[in-house]
Formats: sequence, structure tokens, C-alpha cells
Amino acid sequence: MAKNKKETVDKKNDKQEGTKRSFKISKQQKFVLGCLLVLFSIALLVAFISFYVNGQWQNDQSVVNQLGDRTEAAENWLGKFGAYLADLIIYRGFGLASFIFVRLFFLTGMFLALELSTQKLKNTWFWDIFAIIIVSILFGFFATSAPELGGTIGYELNLFLQDYIGKTGTLLTLLFGLIVYLIFKIKLSPEKIQSYFDSTKKELKSELDTLKPAVNQPESAYNLEEFAIKEEIESDPEIDDIHIKTVDTQFELNKEALKPTISHSSEIELNPILKPIQPKQELPLVSPDDAFVIEKAEEEDIIEENLASRLVADFGLFDPTLDLSNYKFPTIDLLKEYSTGGITINQEELEENKNKIVDTLRNYKIEIAQIKATVGPSVTLYEIVPEAGIRISKIKSLEDDIALSLSALGIRIIAPIPGKGTIGIEVPNKNPTMVSMKSVIGAAKFQEAEMELPIALGKTISNETFVVDLAKMPHLLMAGATGQGKSVGLNAVLTSLLYKKHPAEVKFVLVDPKKVELTLFNKIERHYLAKLPDTEDAIITDNAKVVNTLNSLCTEMDNRYSLLKDAMVRNIKEYNDKFKARKLNPEAGHRFLPYIVLVVDEFADLIMTAGKEVEIPIARLAQLARAIGIHLIIATQRPSVNVITGLIKANFPARIAFRVTSKIDSRTILDTQGADQLIGRGDLLYTNGNDVVRVQCAFIDTPEVEKITDFIGGQKAYATAYLLPEFVGEETGINLDIDISERDTLFREAAEIIVNAQQGSASLLQRKLKLGYNRAGRLIDQLEAAGIVGPFEGSKARSVNILDLSALDQFFNNEQN
Repeated sequence: MAKNKKETVDKKNDKQEGTKRSFKISKQQKFVLGCLLVLFSIALLVAFISFYVNGQWQNDQSVVNQLGDRTEAAENWLGKFGAYLADLIIYRGFGLASFIFVRLFFLTGMFLALELSTQKLKNTWFWDIFAIIIVSILFGFFATSAPELGGTIGYELNLFLQDYIGKTGTLLTLLFGLIVYLIFKIKLSPEKIQSYFDSTKKELKSELDTLKPAVNQPESAYNLEEFAIKEEIESDPEIDDIHIKTVDTQFELNKEALKPTISHSSEIELNPILKPIQPKQELPLVSPDDAFVIEKAEEEDIIEENLASRLVADFGLFDPTLDLSNYKFPTIDLLKEYSTGGITINQEELEENKNKIVDTLRNYKIEIAQIKATVGPSVTLYEIVPEAGIRISKIKSLEDDIALSLSALGIRIIAPIPGKGTIGIEVPNKNPTMVSMKSVIGAAKFQEAEMELPIALGKTISNETFVVDLAKMPHLLMAGATGQGKSVGLNAVLTSLLYKKHPAEVKFVLVDPKKVELTLFNKIERHYLAKLPDTEDAIITDNAKVVNTLNSLCTEMDNRYSLLKDAMVRNIKEYNDKFKARKLNPEAGHRFLPYIVLVVDEFADLIMTAGKEVEIPIARLAQLARAIGIHLIIATQRPSVNVITGLIKANFPARIAFRVTSKIDSRTILDTQGADQLIGRGDLLYTNGNDVVRVQCAFIDTPEVEKITDFIGGQKAYATAYLLPEFVGEETGINLDIDISERDTLFREAAEIIVNAQQGSASLLQRKLKLGYNRAGRLIDQLEAAGIVGPFEGSKARSVNILDLSALDQFFNNEQN
């Protein structure tokens, strides 16, 4: 029984899956169906128009009744089929309102053919059907003698309504339907109507003011900077003809000054000065309590187009982008909009938090003179002006008490706010707004930024896009607990640079020990990535290969400094400007130098495996690489001394701290506390050696990064990735006993042991051959000199270059020959 039930359930599931597959429409089918609907809408339009022309609908009644009779000819422009359709939809249907069906079928066809979103189409169908019914009943109500205007349905619905609610009720119902349509579909509101009448009133008033005679205007109105003289002075009045009303005064009237100095109006030359129109400033929202001001952040201008694609090189200068002159920058449409459009202000929540803060401070006898709230994406800043005589340290010590009263995840007190003279209390919002990468990239502040390496991190508390220049940092340290947004922050940094810089202007060296965070950027290897020669992957996931890459970057740094020295310039910007101006000879080794950005994710893992071999080149790059355009971005969980030494940390003035668990970790990252009171999910603190700024990091998801890399990777690219100088490491092995006759007597036996074990280590030879450490070490050196084992690799065993004993025998035979 159980088996039979299971079989029937499986059959039902198979049938459901089959029906789902059968209703799935391919792109070609959608396009064909869309074209069919567009053509059908045109046919409907032709049939409907001819229905009303010259009263053809009356002449075609006999044709419609005898549709099978081929001898009857229809006057409709679409023939019998058109006459039947028009009669069915207009006469027996909705009358003149049926023309809306033409619009519906046309839009549906276009949506299907172009594969647009169907959500808007559903909304259009609903409101258009609603309009068809209302318009049909309206014509049925007012035009009872012309049934072709309202149609049978409109006429019958009108009679049906009149039977129950009468003519007045029917008219009121129709009026209500029109109001609903205008408000929800046309988006008409009382405010819009009032603003329209106000603007009309102002225009009429301004026109009336201009028509008033000039005599009635005060003397101050004749300001030549604001008004232009429109009428010429035809007469030349003499001073004697002017009647001046005088009063008793101690001053004499200078009649010579009143004589005219201009004989005719043509001598007057006016250059009116136009005063700039001051934009209307949004007033802050004022709560019922006069001491509490809610400041709404201004919405930033959003630019729909990536302005980087409009940049054109100056004529006569060398253009480094010529190799990829047809390269197109990623469009902003590739990014997804997550937010619902702006920050919503919850007045009740703000009032409640304000009252709790004031009450808590009042319990400790701290009075507040004024309090202002600035609402941000995820945090609201309450700025407090305490009464005179209140000590700041007293408020600072009440941090935990205020957090308890607000029941907040964690508040942060800034005492005082630099440059304002107020005390700030940052309180997390109950419903935070997600900051999308699209809103940040599209912001005018980022698009119009004149920086060398602009990075859009996110939005501040005042809802302002936060843009910084990596070239001026010059290196960036990112830290925070696991899962707080470090990898998303790295993606935001890389995306910002991809949207602003051409592949000829910037290159990335990506180190990803996690092997999954930065792999999407493999698609842009030949556009933006740099790597060592003879390496397969540009993104380094093996920690053993990082050392060579870092040393190669040091070599590149030294080579670039030599070029700057020859060019007699101090930094990469001056060098590239000089090269673009064709003042440097490429035959002398000069070339355009792109910026190189080294990105290291999980730096602590790198230090644990490579140790000192990584610290030395990182320290050199951090100290010297700023001027020649090599910049470091290092992400780690906790930059303690055993991970990042003081020498390296001193060269990273720019720090980003995501949420950490303790105040000690916060001080380790920022040299101040505050990161332990963040709310996570991209909430960060940024400092560049001075003030600490709280930013909500922009969110960019994996599909968005994939779209961008696909867009760039699908374009023409360079032949290879940007090749770094080849690094040749110091010889770690010692070339002992190059002469075969001077080899150890146990050399062949030791080689066989090593090849059998496929592991080259002195301890293995000590155990197998019962040797001391010195002799085993000399044997390893001789095996390395012969090429049987590889070089020293730290704590790892040496690699074995010969696979088996037969290959070893062949190796010795070749040596003897």
C-alpha cells in the first residue's frame, strides 16, 4: 500500500513537472507572440476606426449576421473579420472605450518581444480594464441615444446601477471611480493641484506687476543691475519744467546736479548683471518640542551614466588608452538597486529615543539646552548642547546607561564632535536602509571626483556619499571580525576603480588565500590584472607563490624609481604627465606607468605560513612604493603586533575598522575605541590619521560583480596580463662537490632513498642511513647541486625532481657518459 501511494505521488509530481515544462516559453516563441500581438493591435485599430467612419457599422450589420455568406461584401477596411471584431468588441462590448484594448495588446506585444519586466504590465492591464469599464458606463449614462458610444455592456451596466441606486447614485459612483483612477494611476494629489494654482497665481501677479506704470514704482526700483529699460525716453525735459516739492531743510539743493547729462536714450548702454537664483534649501523638520530639531539629509544628485566613458584625451598628448581605444566602461545598469528610494524618517522613533536620552541624562542631573537628530542609512546622530557648567566626561561615562535605556545594540558617544562644539550620540535605527553600490557609483560626488584613484566606500550619517582617494592614503588597512563585511568592502573598492579607471591606467595584484573571494576577477585578467611571467593564474591563492610576487613588486618599485630619477620628477603623476607631453623618449626605456594596487585578503594567514619572507617586502613597499604608484590594501581580522609589525602599521595611516568584539581590538586597529560599538553588516569607521568617520559600506553582491567582470571580459583585451619583472631568488643551496669524483660514497644510496620516499629531507637520511646531521646535510646539498632535489622551502620538505628509480638510473648513466 505504501509503495502504491508513493508511486501515485511520484506520478503526480512528474505530471506537475511536465506541465511546468510545457508552459515554459523560449525567447523565440516570446518574440513571435509579441510581434503577433503588435500586429493584432494595429488590425484592431484599423477595424475600430472604420467602424465609426461614415456609419459603416450600420451597413455591416447584415454581413455580421450572415458571416458565412461569401456574396455579402463588408465595408469595413479589414473586411468581414474586421466587421465582426468591431461589432463584437465595440457594439456588443464596451463602445468607444474599446480603443484602450488597442493600447493593451500593443504594450503586451512589446513587453514580450523585448523581454521586459511583467510586473509593470500587470499593473497596466488592471488600470486599463478599470478605465474601460468606467468610460463605457459613462458613455452609456450620457449617450443613451447612441449605443455605439457606450456599447451594450456599458448601456446594460448603466441600467443595472440605475435600477438599484438611481441616476444620482450612478453618477456619484462614476465620479468616485474617476477619482480613484486619477489618484492611483495618474498620481494626482491635492498638493499638486494646489501648487499648480499657486504657480498660476504667481505668474499672473508677476505679469500684472510688469504692466503697472513706472510712475507708481519707488525710486529704489530703478536699479540698473536688476531691471532693463524697455521704453525709450522720447522727450528731453529741462530742469525748469520740473516742479520740485520742497520742505524746510538746512541743506541747499544743488540744481546743477539735477540737469540732464544724456541728450537721447540711445546713448545709454546697459549691461545687466544677472543675480544667480538661490536654490530653495530644505528646512529641517521641527518636532512639537522646540528644543528638538530633526534634520533630514539632502538627497544627492544621481547620474544614470558613467561619466568615465565621456573622457577624451587632449589633442597632441600621448594617449595610453589607444591600445584599447574601443574599451567601454561598465554601465551603472549592471548594478542592482536594493534600497526603496531614500531614507524614511520615523518621527515616533526619533521622539521616543530623544525622550529616553533626555530622561537618562536628567536622572544624573545633566540638563540639555538643545538636541538635534540627523538621520542616516543605519544610524541616527543625536547632537546635544548641554547646559553651561556640565562636564563632558560626565556624559561620556554614561554610555552604558544610555544604551540600556534605549535598548540599542550599541551606541557610540563622540564627545565633543570635532569642529561643532556639540556632543554626539549615535543610535542604530530599528529599520536600517541598505546602501546599494548603484546609488554610490551613480552619485555625482563620485562621478565628478577629480582623484587619481577614487574609491566610493558608502554613505555617511548625513547620507552623503563618502569618496576617498587611494593615491593620497597611500595604503589602506582593513580589519574586523569574521563576517562583518571585509570582503564586501574589498569588492566595493575594486568596483569603484573599475568604474573610473581605464585598463591602461591601473593594474591589480590580487592575493586570495581563501581562494573564493576574488576568483570572479579572473575574467578580467588580460584587462586589469598583473602577474609574474610563466604563471598560470593571475590571482594568487597559493601562499608559497606570494613571496616571489611581493619581491617582484619590490623590483618593479626599484625600476620605477630609476625611471623617475632619469626623468627628474618626484612622483608617478609628474612622470606620466611628462610622458604624455612627449618629453620622455621611449627608446631610453621610458614608458607610461599604470598604478598598481596590491590587494591581500586574510593577511594573518599569509604571515602564519610565510612569516618573515613576507614581512620584509611588505615593509619595503609600505615605506617606499607610494611615490611610484604602488598602493597596498591589506585585510585581516586583527592587526596585532605578531601579524602586522609596528614598522608596517606606521605606514598605513588610512584604516577601516568593521565591527570587532572588544575595545582592545578597536584600539589595535584605530588606536581609539569605537569599533566595538558598531552594529555590523557593513557598518565601519574610517580614519586617515585625523578624525574618525562612521560610514555604512555599500553592498555589492556576487551576481553584480559577475555582471561587471563579464561585461569587461567580453571586450577586446591585451595579449597577456600586465607582466611584473621576473624575480630570481638568492641561491639557498650550496654548490658542493660539483666534481662527481668528490661526492660522498653514500651519494647514490641516498639518492635512491630520497626518490623512493619522494621527500627530500636531511632527517630522512639520518634515520635510513644512520648518519649524523652534518653528513646528512652535506648529502642533501650534493643532491640539490646535482638537480635531484629542489631548493630549500622553509619548514616544508624539499621537492624531488626525479619520479622513480628507473629515471634515477638513467640520470646516472647520462652523467657517466
